[in-house]
Amino acid sequence: MSKRKSGCDVHGIVLLDKRLGVSSNRALQEVRRLFNANKAGHTGSLDPLATGLLPLCFGEATKVSALMLDDDKRYRVVIQLGVMTDTGDAEGVVIETKPVPDLSVDQVQACLKTFTGVIEQVPPMYSALKHNGKKLYELAREGKTVERKARHICIFDLKMLDFSKDQLMLEVFCSKGTYIRSLAEDIGHALGCGGTVTALRRLGAGQFKIEDARTIEQLAAMSEHDLVQCLISADKPLEALPAVQLSNEQAVLVKYGQSIIFSASPSPGFSAIQGMVRMYREADFLGLGEMLMDGKIAPKKLFNMNA
Repeated sequence: MSKRKSGCDVHGIVLLDKRLGVSSNRALQEVRRLFNANKAGHTGSLDPLATGLLPLCFGEATKVSALMLDDDKRYRVVIQLGVMTDTGDAEGVVIETKPVPDLSVDQVQACLKTFTGVIEQVPPMYSALKHNGKKLYELAREGKTVERKARHICIFDLKMLDFSKDQLMLEVFCSKGTYIRSLAEDIGHALGCGGTVTALRRLGAGQFKIEDARTIEQLAAMSEHDLVQCLISADKPLEALPAVQLSNEQAVLVKYGQSIIFSASPSPGFSAIQGMVRMYREADFLGLGEMLMDGKIAPKKLFNMNA
């Protein structure tokens, strides 16, 4: 990574263990400065209250960040029962308190079962969703509340890790679009007392796990060589897609945006139907293409790791 005044063309993904109290964008910029990277983006923000796994994309890897937003997520959350805030977490203003019923473990477990599977969830006002072109959290800060449509999400697994009289710790495995703050509030209401998030940690996103992430302090202590070794290839999140090998001639045509007739043997698991594929020339990842019914591959998203 030879430094230039304008920064470096760094390509790859870094798994950050975001610390408490900083925004996702600030965390991104801190790591970006360590790499002196020209281009960077994250894959779905974590609130300042939240810690844990935040995949950061640099250079050409930013082209997969939007795709990674669709990944399933895993969280560990602590819910304070009997307390409700305007934001749904401990950073907000307390708007209501209620006594917590004398709940048994079995009662709590029975409640959690009603929140597994496909459920409807109303997004919180303090979110980045937009209403008439304005972000909901901006309206919320103005003291405004607007109606939000419920959306279908999926809670694949909801595991109780700990339970005391007024505090509940859960591990949540969920689909994209799930708001843990809303889930905590809904569980609290179902238990008859309301609830708010006091701690949240992301444990997984897609195929990536918190065990493989590094803190900003660990990254800052590394040499340039070790930082480069931390980079995960841009095609790693796309491994579920079938891979195809292109000839040199086909690769040139694809780079110019032209469809090609594909005749080589695809990788194991490939099915000759319409769908997205990863394109390679030997070990070089070229990008994503769409396999058409007529046997052609149409390039859809090209990558240039030598940029």
